[in-house]
Amino acid sequence: EVKDLFYLWNDALATLDPDTVAKRYSKEAVLLPTVSDTPRTNYDLIQDYFTAFLQKKPQGVILESNVLMGFNWAQDAGIYEFTMGSSGDKVKARYTFVYVFEDGEWKISHHHSSVMPESILG
Repeated sequence: EVKDLFYLWNDALATLDPDTVAKRYSKEAVLLPTVSDTPRTNYDLIQDYFTAFLQKKPQGVILESNVLMGFNWAQDAGIYEFTMGSSGDKVKARYTFVYVFEDGEWKISHHHSSVMPESILG
């Protein structure tokens, strides 16, 4: 199931190894992360983002999921929430994952995450 692909990524986060997380992304992936202004468009940039982010010891859960599927691709868009194990802080965000079937496994081709705007606007 497409939603289970999120948990493969979330399990990679739990390793606290940026290389393990970056390997969940496809060869030409784009990551538009929550806490960085820099689009991450290659393996090194994606790994660099997770080197910093994993210090917070994040673990996520999907609160709302909307799935579309096609031939060798799938999309999951919705809302997830992270608990930062280092502080106990919770962060709710919107997300989109686009997955592609590459080299015999599902990889993240596009990942966009953004903080819920109403929490910023107050």
